[in-house]
Amino acid sequence: MRSHLLNDTTAEHYRRSVTEGVERVAAKLATTERPFTGVTVDALSPLIDRIDLDRPLHDTAAVLDELDEVYLRDAIYFHHPRYLAHLNCPVVIPAVLGEAVLSAVNSSLDTWDQSAGGTLIERKLIDWTNERIGLGPHADGVFTSGGSQSNLQALLLAREEAKTDTLAKLRIFASEVSHFSVKKSAKLLGLGQDAVVSIPVGADKRMQTVALARELERCKNAGLVPMAVVATAGTTDFGSIDPLPEIAGLCEQFGVWMHVDAAYGCGLLASLKHRSRIDGIERADSVTVDYHKSFFQPVSSSALLVRDADTLRHATYHADYLNPRRMVQERIPNQVDKSLQTTRRFDALKLWMTLRVMGADGIGQLFDEVCDLAEEGWRLLAADPRFDVVVEPSLSTLVFRYIPAAVTDPAEIDRANLYARKALFASGAAVVAGTKVAGRHYLKFTLLNPETTADDIAAVLDLIAGHAEQYLGESLDRAS
Repeated sequence: MRSHLLNDTTAEHYRRSVTEGVERVAAKLATTERPFTGVTVDALSPLIDRIDLDRPLHDTAAVLDELDEVYLRDAIYFHHPRYLAHLNCPVVIPAVLGEAVLSAVNSSLDTWDQSAGGTLIERKLIDWTNERIGLGPHADGVFTSGGSQSNLQALLLAREEAKTDTLAKLRIFASEVSHFSVKKSAKLLGLGQDAVVSIPVGADKRMQTVALARELERCKNAGLVPMAVVATAGTTDFGSIDPLPEIAGLCEQFGVWMHVDAAYGCGLLASLKHRSRIDGIERADSVTVDYHKSFFQPVSSSALLVRDADTLRHATYHADYLNPRRMVQERIPNQVDKSLQTTRRFDALKLWMTLRVMGADGIGQLFDEVCDLAEEGWRLLAADPRFDVVVEPSLSTLVFRYIPAAVTDPAEIDRANLYARKALFASGAAVVAGTKVAGRHYLKFTLLNPETTADDIAAVLDLIAGHAEQYLGESLDRAS
Protein backbone atom coordinates (compact mmCIF):
# COMPACT_ATOMS: atom_id res chain seq x y z
CA MET A 1 0.00 0.00 0.00
CA ARG A 2 2.98 2.33 0.38
CA SER A 3 3.13 2.52 -3.40
CA HIS A 4 0.15 4.88 -3.23
CA LEU A 5 1.88 7.41 -0.98
CA LEU A 6 3.07 10.47 -2.88
CA ASN A 7 6.81 10.82 -2.32
CA ASP A 8 10.16 10.68 -4.08
CA THR A 9 9.80 7.00 -4.97
CA THR A 10 6.31 7.30 -6.47
CA ALA A 11 6.71 10.43 -8.58
CA GLU A 12 6.24 8.51 -11.83
CA HIS A 13 3.12 6.76 -10.51
CA TYR A 14 1.78 10.18 -9.55
CA ARG A 15 2.50 11.56 -13.02
CA ARG A 16 0.76 8.66 -14.79
CA SER A 17 -2.29 8.66 -12.52
CA VAL A 18 -2.91 12.40 -12.64
CA THR A 19 -2.32 12.49 -16.40
CA GLU A 20 -4.86 9.73 -16.88
CA GLY A 21 -7.41 11.61 -14.79
CA VAL A 22 -6.75 14.87 -16.62
CA GLU A 23 -7.17 13.11 -19.96
CA ARG A 24 -10.59 11.79 -18.89
CA VAL A 25 -11.78 15.22 -17.77
CA ALA A 26 -10.38 16.93 -20.86
CA ALA A 27 -12.14 14.44 -23.11
CA LYS A 28 -15.39 15.01 -21.25
CA LEU A 29 -15.11 18.79 -21.48
CA ALA A 30 -14.36 18.56 -25.19
CA THR A 31 -17.46 16.48 -25.92
CA THR A 32 -20.02 17.98 -23.52
CA GLU A 33 -22.93 19.26 -25.60
CA ARG A 34 -25.24 20.35 -22.81
CA PRO A 35 -24.76 21.43 -19.20
CA PHE A 36 -26.62 18.42 -17.76
CA THR A 37 -27.78 14.99 -18.85
CA GLY A 38 -31.09 15.26 -17.01
CA VAL A 39 -30.37 12.23 -14.85
CA THR A 40 -32.74 11.79 -11.93
CA VAL A 41 -32.00 10.97 -8.30
CA ASP A 42 -33.87 7.68 -8.69
CA ALA A 43 -31.74 6.70 -11.69
CA LEU A 44 -28.37 7.66 -10.22
CA SER A 45 -28.78 6.54 -6.61
CA PRO A 46 -28.74 2.77 -7.32
CA LEU A 47 -25.45 3.10 -9.23
CA ILE A 48 -23.77 4.60 -6.18
CA ASP A 49 -25.60 2.43 -3.65
CA ARG A 50 -24.33 -0.77 -5.25
CA ILE A 51 -20.67 0.21 -4.82
CA ASP A 52 -19.00 -1.61 -1.93
CA LEU A 53 -16.36 0.73 -0.52
CA ASP A 54 -14.78 -2.19 1.33
CA ARG A 55 -13.95 -3.88 -2.01
CA PRO A 56 -11.42 -1.62 -3.79
CA LEU A 57 -10.79 -2.02 -7.52
CA HIS A 58 -6.97 -1.75 -7.17
CA ASP A 59 -6.71 -0.14 -10.61
CA THR A 60 -6.76 3.53 -11.51
CA ALA A 61 -8.26 2.99 -14.96
CA ALA A 62 -11.08 0.88 -13.52
CA VAL A 63 -11.80 3.50 -10.87
CA LEU A 64 -11.91 6.22 -13.53
CA ASP A 65 -14.32 4.11 -15.59
CA GLU A 66 -16.53 3.79 -12.53
CA LEU A 67 -16.21 7.50 -11.80
CA ASP A 68 -17.41 8.31 -15.28
CA GLU A 69 -20.56 6.29 -14.63
CA VAL A 70 -21.37 7.72 -11.20
CA TYR A 71 -20.12 11.30 -11.57
CA LEU A 72 -18.43 12.65 -14.70
CA ARG A 73 -21.12 11.54 -17.15
CA ASP A 74 -23.92 13.29 -15.26
CA ALA A 75 -22.10 16.16 -13.56
CA ILE A 76 -23.47 19.65 -14.03
CA TYR A 77 -20.89 21.47 -16.13
CA PHE A 78 -20.57 25.15 -15.28
CA HIS A 79 -18.30 25.75 -18.26
CA HIS A 80 -21.21 25.21 -20.68
CA PRO A 81 -22.64 28.48 -22.05
CA ARG A 82 -26.20 27.44 -21.22
CA TYR A 83 -25.54 26.89 -17.56
CA LEU A 84 -27.22 30.08 -16.35
CA ALA A 85 -28.30 29.21 -12.84
CA HIS A 86 -26.32 29.96 -9.69
CA LEU A 87 -23.19 31.92 -8.79
CA ASN A 88 -20.94 29.28 -10.30
CA CYS A 89 -18.32 30.53 -12.74
CA PRO A 90 -16.29 28.65 -15.31
CA VAL A 91 -12.72 28.43 -14.11
CA VAL A 92 -9.52 29.65 -15.73
CA ILE A 93 -6.75 27.19 -16.55
CA PRO A 94 -3.98 28.86 -14.48
CA ALA A 95 -6.16 28.45 -11.39
CA VAL A 96 -6.77 24.78 -12.15
CA LEU A 97 -3.02 24.33 -12.48
CA GLY A 98 -2.66 26.00 -9.08
CA GLU A 99 -5.22 23.56 -7.68
CA ALA A 100 -3.16 20.62 -8.89
CA VAL A 101 0.01 22.01 -7.34
CA LEU A 102 -1.50 22.89 -3.97
CA SER A 103 -3.26 19.53 -3.66
CA ALA A 104 -0.06 17.61 -4.31
CA VAL A 105 2.18 19.63 -1.99
CA ASN A 106 -0.69 19.89 0.54
CA SER A 107 0.59 22.85 2.54
CA SER A 108 -1.49 23.96 5.49
CA LEU A 109 -1.72 27.72 5.82
CA ASP A 110 -2.22 27.88 9.58
CA THR A 111 1.45 28.24 10.55
CA TRP A 112 4.70 29.30 8.95
CA ASP A 113 6.34 25.95 9.66
CA GLN A 114 3.66 24.21 7.56
CA SER A 115 3.69 26.55 4.58
CA ALA A 116 6.65 28.99 4.42
CA GLY A 117 6.29 30.71 1.04
CA GLY A 118 2.57 29.89 1.01
CA THR A 119 2.09 32.21 3.99
CA LEU A 120 3.84 35.07 2.22
CA ILE A 121 1.94 34.50 -1.04
CA GLU A 122 -1.38 34.64 0.79
CA ARG A 123 -0.34 37.82 2.61
CA LYS A 124 0.76 39.39 -0.66
CA LEU A 125 -2.63 38.65 -2.23
CA ILE A 126 -4.44 40.09 0.80
CA ASP A 127 -2.39 43.27 0.43
CA TRP A 128 -3.13 43.35 -3.30
CA THR A 129 -6.87 43.02 -2.71
CA ASN A 130 -6.81 45.69 0.00
CA GLU A 131 -5.06 48.05 -2.39
CA ARG A 132 -7.74 47.37 -4.99
CA ILE A 133 -10.44 48.14 -2.42
CA GLY A 134 -8.60 51.14 -0.98
CA LEU A 135 -8.83 50.19 2.71
CA GLY A 136 -5.63 51.99 3.64
CA PRO A 137 -2.19 51.28 5.12
CA HIS A 138 -3.37 49.42 8.23
CA ALA A 139 -5.57 46.92 6.39
CA ASP A 140 -5.21 43.16 6.59
CA GLY A 141 -7.24 40.02 6.07
CA VAL A 142 -7.23 36.28 5.59
CA PHE A 143 -8.45 33.73 3.07
CA THR A 144 -11.61 31.83 4.03
CA SER A 145 -13.72 28.96 2.76
CA GLY A 146 -16.37 31.24 1.28
CA GLY A 147 -18.64 34.24 1.71
CA SER A 148 -20.64 32.77 4.59
CA GLN A 149 -17.49 32.27 6.68
CA SER A 150 -16.21 35.73 5.74
CA ASN A 151 -19.50 37.31 6.78
CA LEU A 152 -19.50 35.35 10.03
CA GLN A 153 -15.99 36.49 10.93
CA ALA A 154 -16.75 40.10 9.99
CA LEU A 155 -19.77 40.16 12.27
CA LEU A 156 -17.75 38.47 15.04
CA LEU A 157 -15.25 41.32 14.85
CA ALA A 158 -18.08 43.87 14.79
CA ARG A 159 -19.66 42.25 17.84
CA GLU A 160 -16.43 42.45 19.81
CA GLU A 161 -15.77 46.02 18.69
CA ALA A 162 -19.25 47.05 19.84
CA LYS A 163 -17.98 46.65 23.43
CA THR A 164 -21.15 45.71 25.24
CA ASP A 165 -21.80 42.94 27.72
CA THR A 166 -25.47 42.76 26.80
CA LEU A 167 -25.69 40.80 23.59
CA ALA A 168 -29.48 41.13 23.53
CA LYS A 169 -29.08 44.84 22.81
CA LEU A 170 -26.97 44.40 19.68
CA ARG A 171 -28.54 45.01 16.28
CA ILE A 172 -27.35 44.30 12.75
CA PHE A 173 -28.87 46.18 9.81
CA ALA A 174 -29.10 44.56 6.38
CA SER A 175 -31.36 44.92 3.38
CA GLU A 176 -34.32 42.61 2.95
CA VAL A 177 -32.52 40.96 0.00
CA SER A 178 -29.17 40.49 1.75
CA HIS A 179 -27.57 37.05 1.96
CA PHE A 180 -29.08 34.53 4.38
CA SER A 181 -25.67 34.16 6.06
CA VAL A 182 -26.25 37.49 7.84
CA LYS A 183 -29.12 36.04 9.88
CA LYS A 184 -27.34 32.72 10.24
CA SER A 185 -24.24 34.50 11.56
CA ALA A 186 -26.34 36.41 14.09
CA LYS A 187 -27.69 33.12 15.37
CA LEU A 188 -24.24 31.51 15.56
CA LEU A 189 -22.90 34.55 17.41
CA GLY A 190 -25.53 34.21 20.11
CA LEU A 191 -27.53 37.24 18.99
CA GLY A 192 -30.53 35.47 17.52
CA GLN A 193 -32.09 36.11 14.12
CA ASP A 194 -34.25 38.87 15.62
CA ALA A 195 -31.09 40.91 16.07
CA VAL A 196 -31.05 41.52 12.30
CA VAL A 197 -33.11 44.56 11.35
CA SER A 198 -34.37 44.17 7.79
CA ILE A 199 -34.16 47.38 5.76
CA PRO A 200 -36.52 47.69 2.79
CA VAL A 201 -35.27 48.05 -0.76
CA GLY A 202 -36.60 50.15 -3.58
CA ALA A 203 -37.70 49.03 -7.03
CA ASP A 204 -34.01 48.82 -7.93
CA LYS A 205 -33.50 46.27 -5.09
CA ARG A 206 -31.02 48.55 -3.33
CA MET A 207 -31.19 49.37 0.37
CA GLN A 208 -33.22 52.48 1.10
CA THR A 209 -30.89 54.71 3.10
CA VAL A 210 -33.74 56.86 4.43
CA ALA A 211 -35.18 53.74 6.04
CA LEU A 212 -31.73 52.76 7.33
CA ALA A 213 -31.27 56.16 8.97
CA ARG A 214 -34.69 55.89 10.56
CA GLU A 215 -33.97 52.43 11.99
CA LEU A 216 -30.55 53.44 13.31
CA GLU A 217 -32.11 56.38 15.10
CA ARG A 218 -34.98 54.29 16.43
CA CYS A 219 -32.67 51.62 17.84
CA LYS A 220 -30.40 54.18 19.43
CA ASN A 221 -33.37 55.94 21.09
CA ALA A 222 -34.65 52.59 22.36
CA GLY A 223 -31.37 51.96 24.19
CA LEU A 224 -30.23 49.32 21.72
CA VAL A 225 -26.69 49.12 20.30
CA PRO A 226 -26.27 49.35 16.51
CA MET A 227 -23.52 46.81 15.96
CA ALA A 228 -23.07 46.66 12.19
CA VAL A 229 -24.59 47.63 8.89
CA VAL A 230 -24.16 45.02 6.15
CA ALA A 231 -24.19 46.64 2.73
CA THR A 232 -24.37 44.23 -0.19
CA ALA A 233 -22.36 44.76 -3.36
CA GLY A 234 -24.08 42.17 -5.52
CA THR A 235 -27.15 40.54 -3.98
CA THR A 236 -27.58 36.86 -4.71
CA ASP A 237 -31.00 37.23 -6.31
CA PHE A 238 -30.63 40.47 -8.24
CA GLY A 239 -26.95 41.44 -8.34
CA SER A 240 -28.01 44.80 -6.92
CA ILE A 241 -25.45 47.05 -5.23
CA ASP A 242 -26.50 49.05 -2.18
CA PRO A 243 -25.67 52.80 -2.16
CA LEU A 244 -22.28 52.42 -0.50
CA PRO A 245 -21.29 56.12 -0.09
CA GLU A 246 -24.57 57.01 1.62
CA ILE A 247 -24.40 53.94 3.88
CA ALA A 248 -20.81 54.78 4.78
CA GLY A 249 -21.90 58.27 5.78
CA LEU A 250 -24.60 56.91 8.08
CA CYS A 251 -22.19 54.41 9.65
CA GLU A 252 -19.76 57.23 10.39
CA GLN A 253 -22.56 59.39 11.80
CA PHE A 254 -23.83 56.67 14.14
CA GLY A 255 -20.44 55.09 14.90
CA VAL A 256 -21.42 51.72 13.43
CA TRP A 257 -19.20 49.06 11.88
CA MET A 258 -19.72 48.95 8.10
CA HIS A 259 -19.38 45.58 6.44
CA VAL A 260 -19.65 45.20 2.67
CA ASP A 261 -20.64 41.77 1.40
CA ALA A 262 -19.00 41.91 -2.03
CA ALA A 263 -18.86 38.15 -2.47
CA TYR A 264 -20.42 38.57 -5.91
CA GLY A 265 -19.52 42.13 -6.84
CA CYS A 266 -15.82 41.82 -6.07
CA GLY A 267 -15.17 41.18 -9.75
CA LEU A 268 -15.60 44.93 -10.21
CA LEU A 269 -12.31 45.39 -8.34
CA ALA A 270 -10.60 44.23 -11.53
CA SER A 271 -13.08 45.78 -13.96
CA LEU A 272 -11.79 48.03 -16.71
CA LYS A 273 -15.21 49.62 -17.30
CA HIS A 274 -17.49 49.36 -14.27
CA ARG A 275 -15.30 49.84 -11.17
CA SER A 276 -17.23 52.98 -10.19
CA ARG A 277 -20.30 50.88 -9.39
CA ILE A 278 -18.70 49.99 -6.05
CA ASP A 279 -17.36 53.42 -5.17
CA GLY A 280 -17.63 53.81 -1.40
CA ILE A 281 -16.38 50.29 -0.65
CA GLU A 282 -13.09 51.86 0.45
CA ARG A 283 -14.90 53.34 3.49
CA ALA A 284 -15.88 49.92 4.87
CA ASP A 285 -14.51 48.42 8.09
CA SER A 286 -14.61 44.93 6.54
CA VAL A 287 -15.25 43.44 3.13
CA THR A 288 -16.14 39.94 1.93
CA VAL A 289 -14.82 38.86 -1.47
CA ASP A 290 -15.41 35.55 -3.25
CA TYR A 291 -12.82 35.03 -5.93
CA HIS A 292 -14.64 31.80 -6.80
CA LYS A 293 -17.67 33.80 -7.91
CA SER A 294 -16.32 36.56 -10.11
CA PHE A 295 -12.56 36.00 -10.47
CA PHE A 296 -13.16 32.68 -12.28
CA GLN A 297 -11.49 30.60 -9.56
CA PRO A 298 -12.28 27.02 -8.50
CA VAL A 299 -14.12 26.59 -5.21
CA SER A 300 -13.04 27.54 -2.69
CA SER A 301 -11.32 30.88 -2.87
CA SER A 302 -12.60 33.68 -0.67
CA ALA A 303 -11.28 36.27 1.76
CA LEU A 304 -12.21 38.65 4.53
CA LEU A 305 -10.51 42.03 4.41
CA VAL A 306 -10.44 44.54 7.30
CA ARG A 307 -9.51 48.22 7.48
CA ASP A 308 -7.74 47.84 10.85
CA ALA A 309 -5.49 44.79 11.19
CA ASP A 310 -5.74 45.02 14.97
CA THR A 311 -9.41 43.97 14.89
CA LEU A 312 -8.38 40.50 13.72
CA ARG A 313 -7.12 39.88 17.26
CA HIS A 314 -10.69 38.88 18.15
CA ALA A 315 -10.13 35.65 16.20
CA THR A 316 -6.73 34.94 17.81
CA TYR A 317 -6.08 32.06 20.18
CA HIS A 318 -2.59 30.93 21.10
CA ALA A 319 -1.94 27.22 21.46
CA ASP A 320 1.45 26.14 22.83
CA TYR A 321 1.84 23.33 20.27
CA LEU A 322 0.91 25.52 17.30
CA ASN A 323 1.36 29.29 17.63
CA PRO A 324 2.66 30.18 21.10
CA ARG A 325 2.75 33.86 22.01
CA ARG A 326 6.54 34.00 21.75
CA MET A 327 6.19 33.67 17.95
CA VAL A 328 4.64 37.12 17.81
CA GLN A 329 7.77 38.62 19.41
CA GLU A 330 9.92 36.55 17.07
CA ARG A 331 7.97 37.99 14.11
CA ILE A 332 7.02 34.56 12.80
CA PRO A 333 3.93 35.01 10.59
CA ASN A 334 1.19 32.52 11.49
CA GLN A 335 -2.06 32.96 9.55
CA VAL A 336 -3.98 30.98 12.17
CA ASP A 337 -3.69 34.10 14.33
CA LYS A 338 -6.24 35.74 11.99
CA SER A 339 -8.44 32.82 11.00
CA LEU A 340 -11.47 30.97 12.33
CA GLN A 341 -9.97 27.84 10.77
CA THR A 342 -6.88 25.97 11.84
CA THR A 343 -5.88 23.55 9.10
CA ARG A 344 -6.49 25.46 5.87
CA ARG A 345 -5.76 24.81 2.20
CA PHE A 346 -3.40 26.99 0.18
CA ASP A 347 -6.32 28.30 -1.93
CA ALA A 348 -4.48 31.57 -2.46
CA LEU A 349 -2.16 29.81 -4.92
CA LYS A 350 -4.95 29.59 -7.50
CA LEU A 351 -5.43 33.35 -7.57
CA TRP A 352 -1.65 33.87 -7.54
CA MET A 353 -1.24 31.68 -10.63
CA THR A 354 -4.11 33.48 -12.34
CA LEU A 355 -2.67 36.94 -11.73
CA ARG A 356 0.83 35.87 -12.76
CA VAL A 357 -0.42 34.35 -16.04
CA MET A 358 -3.42 36.55 -16.98
CA GLY A 359 -3.04 39.70 -14.92
CA ALA A 360 -5.81 41.62 -13.18
CA ASP A 361 -6.87 43.24 -16.45
CA GLY A 362 -7.47 39.80 -17.93
CA ILE A 363 -9.84 38.92 -15.09
CA GLY A 364 -11.51 42.31 -15.32
CA GLN A 365 -12.08 41.95 -19.04
CA LEU A 366 -13.87 38.62 -18.52
CA PHE A 367 -16.06 40.07 -15.78
CA ASP A 368 -16.88 43.11 -17.89
CA GLU A 369 -18.01 40.78 -20.66
CA VAL A 370 -20.61 39.07 -18.46
CA CYS A 371 -21.85 42.42 -17.11
CA ASP A 372 -22.26 43.69 -20.67
CA LEU A 373 -24.00 40.44 -21.65
CA ALA A 374 -26.50 40.97 -18.84
CA GLU A 375 -27.33 44.41 -20.24
CA GLU A 376 -27.95 42.80 -23.62
CA GLY A 377 -30.12 40.14 -21.99
CA TRP A 378 -32.06 42.85 -20.18
CA ARG A 379 -32.86 44.52 -23.49
CA LEU A 380 -34.01 41.21 -24.95
CA LEU A 381 -36.32 40.55 -22.01
CA ALA A 382 -37.67 44.09 -21.84
CA ALA A 383 -38.62 43.91 -25.53
CA ASP A 384 -40.22 40.45 -25.30
CA PRO A 385 -43.95 40.56 -24.39
CA ARG A 386 -43.76 36.97 -23.13
CA PHE A 387 -41.69 37.96 -20.10
CA ASP A 388 -41.71 40.32 -17.14
CA VAL A 389 -38.21 41.33 -16.04
CA VAL A 390 -37.78 42.73 -12.53
CA VAL A 391 -34.82 45.12 -12.52
CA GLU A 392 -32.08 46.34 -14.82
CA PRO A 393 -28.85 44.51 -13.88
CA SER A 394 -26.05 46.11 -11.86
CA LEU A 395 -23.86 43.04 -12.36
CA SER A 396 -24.76 39.93 -14.35
CA THR A 397 -28.08 38.68 -12.96
CA LEU A 398 -31.50 38.79 -14.64
CA VAL A 399 -34.72 37.94 -12.77
CA PHE A 400 -37.84 37.44 -14.86
CA ARG A 401 -40.85 35.26 -15.44
CA TYR A 402 -43.00 34.03 -18.28
CA ILE A 403 -46.34 35.81 -18.56
CA PRO A 404 -48.86 34.03 -20.83
CA ALA A 405 -51.16 36.22 -22.86
CA ALA A 406 -54.32 34.24 -22.11
CA VAL A 407 -53.83 33.44 -18.39
CA THR A 408 -54.30 35.95 -15.58
CA ASP A 409 -54.39 33.74 -12.48
CA PRO A 410 -51.12 34.52 -10.61
CA ALA A 411 -51.03 31.08 -9.03
CA GLU A 412 -51.35 29.39 -12.41
CA ILE A 413 -48.57 31.61 -13.80
CA ASP A 414 -46.42 30.57 -10.82
CA ARG A 415 -47.02 26.91 -11.60
CA ALA A 416 -46.20 27.44 -15.28
CA ASN A 417 -42.83 29.01 -14.40
CA LEU A 418 -42.01 26.31 -11.86
CA TYR A 419 -42.87 23.66 -14.41
CA ALA A 420 -40.77 25.34 -17.10
CA ARG A 421 -37.70 25.42 -14.87
CA LYS A 422 -38.14 21.79 -13.83
CA ALA A 423 -38.77 20.59 -17.38
CA LEU A 424 -35.78 22.53 -18.71
CA PHE A 425 -33.53 20.97 -16.05
CA ALA A 426 -34.87 17.49 -16.81
CA SER A 427 -34.10 18.00 -20.49
CA GLY A 428 -30.51 18.99 -19.71
CA ALA A 429 -30.60 21.59 -22.49
CA ALA A 430 -30.01 24.44 -20.05
CA VAL A 431 -29.97 25.12 -16.31
CA VAL A 432 -31.62 28.20 -14.80
CA ALA A 433 -32.32 29.20 -11.21
CA GLY A 434 -35.47 30.36 -9.47
CA THR A 435 -36.45 32.73 -6.70
CA LYS A 436 -39.43 34.59 -5.30
CA VAL A 437 -40.30 38.25 -5.77
CA ALA A 438 -43.19 39.65 -3.71
CA GLY A 439 -44.31 36.08 -3.04
CA ARG A 440 -44.46 35.09 -6.70
CA HIS A 441 -42.21 32.58 -8.50
CA TYR A 442 -39.61 33.99 -10.87
CA LEU A 443 -36.74 32.56 -12.90
CA LYS A 444 -33.15 33.73 -12.79
CA PHE A 445 -30.18 33.88 -15.13
CA THR A 446 -26.83 34.31 -13.39
CA LEU A 447 -24.49 35.10 -16.26
CA LEU A 448 -20.90 34.33 -15.31
CA ASN A 449 -19.66 32.68 -18.48
CA PRO A 450 -18.07 34.95 -21.09
CA GLU A 451 -18.73 32.20 -23.66
CA THR A 452 -22.49 32.65 -23.26
CA THR A 453 -23.98 34.78 -26.05
CA ALA A 454 -27.16 36.75 -26.60
CA ASP A 455 -28.21 33.94 -28.95
CA ASP A 456 -27.88 31.47 -26.05
CA ILE A 457 -30.08 33.69 -23.90
CA ALA A 458 -32.69 34.01 -26.65
CA ALA A 459 -32.67 30.24 -27.25
CA VAL A 460 -33.15 29.45 -23.54
CA LEU A 461 -35.99 31.99 -23.32
CA ASP A 462 -37.71 30.19 -26.20
CA LEU A 463 -37.25 26.87 -24.40
CA ILE A 464 -38.73 28.31 -21.20
CA ALA A 465 -41.71 29.73 -23.06
CA GLY A 466 -42.24 26.41 -24.84
CA HIS A 467 -42.26 24.41 -21.60
CA ALA A 468 -44.59 26.92 -19.91
CA GLU A 469 -46.97 26.86 -22.86
CA GLN A 470 -46.95 23.07 -22.84
CA TYR A 471 -47.87 23.08 -19.16
CA LEU A 472 -50.65 25.59 -19.63
CA GLY A 473 -52.03 23.67 -22.60
CA GLU A 474 -52.07 20.45 -20.61
CA SER A 475 -53.60 22.31 -17.66
CA LEU A 476 -56.46 23.56 -19.85
CA ASP A 477 -56.97 20.05 -21.21
CA ARG A 478 -57.19 18.66 -17.69
CA ALA A 479 -59.62 21.40 -16.66
CA SER A 480 -61.89 20.66 -19.61
